[in-house]
Amino acid sequence: MKSKSWILWLVVAAALVALVLVARQRIHFDWRVFTEQLKLADWKKIGVAVALIWVAYGMRAVRWSVFLRPTKKVSPLKLLGSQVIGFTAVALFGRLADLVRPYLVARRAKLTVGSQIAVYTVERMFDLGAMALIFSLTLLFAPDRNTLPHHELMVRVAKVSFAVTIALAIFAVFVRISGGVLAAFTEKTIGVLSPGIGKSAADKIRAFRDGLDTLASFGDFLLAFGVSLAMWGMIALAYLETMWAFVSSPELSHMTLARCMVLMAASMGGSIFQLPVIGWFTTILATSATMHGWLGVAAEPALGCGAVLLGVTFLSVIPLGLIWAQFEHVSLKKVAEESEHAGVEALTAPETVHETAT
Repeated sequence: MKSKSWILWLVVAAALVALVLVARQRIHFDWRVFTEQLKLADWKKIGVAVALIWVAYGMRAVRWSVFLRPTKKVSPLKLLGSQVIGFTAVALFGRLADLVRPYLVARRAKLTVGSQIAVYTVERMFDLGAMALIFSLTLLFAPDRNTLPHHELMVRVAKVSFAVTIALAIFAVFVRISGGVLAAFTEKTIGVLSPGIGKSAADKIRAFRDGLDTLASFGDFLLAFGVSLAMWGMIALAYLETMWAFVSSPELSHMTLARCMVLMAASMGGSIFQLPVIGWFTTILATSATMHGWLGVAAEPALGCGAVLLGVTFLSVIPLGLIWAQFEHVSLKKVAEESEHAGVEALTAPETVHETAT
């Protein structure tokens, strides 16, 4: 398994080197200008952006506490360390450490790992729904939407995003009501072609159903979604504050919310399959290429802003997480490995997850 990971890293690294070499030939880049852009940046605004991201971690703890209400009342403060340490593990070890948060919450709240993976699944759906709603409404109704590059394409993407959000909501309601039936049907139909894939898909539907069972009332649903919208609004503001900090770049210092949505989509797309360390550079390249190619930002401030955005939105948690881990006597490497093993065990025993959640 580790040998395959190293092969993947080498392939990605080689692709990055090739991309940089091609970019150097096509784009004139002045490192002196790049350094000046960073020196002239308003670091107070960047500090505000970091603070917004840190507050967003607190809101994640509040939302997870809401998800736990039907099973066990747990204070958001008790869950905050699990969120901070979990995101620190992801920043250092990549998306393979995504299960650290549900694993740590399960340990702290004395619940099964399977039940918290179910909560994690629902959390991701709330993230997707909230971000898609903000993205689509902004691109459809923002005053400057007509000035966006490839305006007609952006409007179509916004409409599709809005339709997907509605479809996800309908799907969630259906799974909550008839998740068992849908899982059995999926396993039976897909299983004709591939029993393994059919079972895996059915297990994921059951995990999602079990996670939705954590929302005891419509009021809890509204509260969780309201927190999700507020949290993603703060993350969008952190992006804007970071770009506004580059005062010597007119395009960045006057960045609008609609243009910011395009950049956020590119940034998140670049971080979906985050590899350790290498993933940092893919995210920087995705955001800086979007700023330069789509938003008309010069190459030097685009790269500088892309690097700072990565630091603000993704890496700024690392110092806080390392300190927190020391206080809680948590080894990040060990807990990342343990969470991966626990996740595999939980997902191969979906019936246990269901019994715990219900």
